[in-house]
Amino acid sequence: MGAPLAQLVVLGNAFGGNVKNVQIAVVDQDRGPEVATVQARLQAVAANVRTFIPVEYPEQGQAVQDLRERRVAAVLIIPENYSRDLLARRRPRLALVTDNSDNFVSSTVAATMRQLVGAIDEPAVHPRMAGRVSLDQVDLYPFISYIKYLLPGSITLGIFATAMIGGGIIFLDDKARGVHEGYLVTPITKLELIVGFNTAGLIKAAISGTVVLILGCLIAGVPGLFDPVRLLNLMVLIVVTSASLIGMMFFLMARVSDPLVPRAVFGVLNMLLFFPSGAIYPIAAFPPWMQWIATIDPFAYGVHGFRTLLLTQAGMAGVYEDIVVLSLLSVLMLGGATLLFKRTL
Repeated sequence: MGAPLAQLVVLGNAFGGNVKNVQIAVVDQDRGPEVATVQARLQAVAANVRTFIPVEYPEQGQAVQDLRERRVAAVLIIPENYSRDLLARRRPRLALVTDNSDNFVSSTVAATMRQLVGAIDEPAVHPRMAGRVSLDQVDLYPFISYIKYLLPGSITLGIFATAMIGGGIIFLDDKARGVHEGYLVTPITKLELIVGFNTAGLIKAAISGTVVLILGCLIAGVPGLFDPVRLLNLMVLIVVTSASLIGMMFFLMARVSDPLVPRAVFGVLNMLLFFPSGAIYPIAAFPPWMQWIATIDPFAYGVHGFRTLLLTQAGMAGVYEDIVVLSLLSVLMLGGATLLFKRTL
């Protein structure tokens, strides 16, 4: 009964919803009096519908770099002479640079920004001003189809499927067959046993992730997969993701003795980790309690890392936080599993 109820709650909140509290960079190159109106509208959005939160940037280069590294969701550029063109009725322009590797967030930010620009043109706000303000949207990357957007989640899911089998369940099967008695009577320490199980699972999970990566990129049409630097970065992320998921599964199964228990919880665990990870819908659209789940969900860091390396040009600079979190989780799970493991028959 718990599984369908959990599925109802998770899926009911994972799909749909409104994007909220994403950060956008604002580069003011005009410094004129009419910029105050734009800034006031931005703050009104942040205070009310909360689609985005504006962050001031001193120059355009750093803002675009942070956009490439996915630290902000878009860059709004207020060009020079904006105030002069507006007062002279010369159709001033604003520029919005979006990270269209995430079409959900970019389209929502662009739609909200168009409404904001339309509000600037309202006669009630500037009754003596006939000039119209227009917004030019620039996509940072070529069109990204949903199959490409879904690919990072599929890669992480391929790793996780192997982790569910290799992380702990191997030892439970050995116990069910009595094989574990052979190595429990040896002088091998608990840590050595845990490291051995995790290493074996990591190798299989990394192979699984690599196969899904290559085949998925071929199916989705992701270009430049075999670029040496890019491929090396992907392999590093595959290894740390595999290590963290294998370690987590072994930690959860360290005290389980019934081999039927992991098979019963795998389906529920898969749902609870996969859907809140942002694999199929952006985390920014989740309610706060699901965003907290995503914060502690290793699946979410794997999905973010693969999406950054496959769909953007950020490189390792955009995923180092994911690698650090996954590496720390691997160490914590390894230590926790060692403490919980009982080296007895």
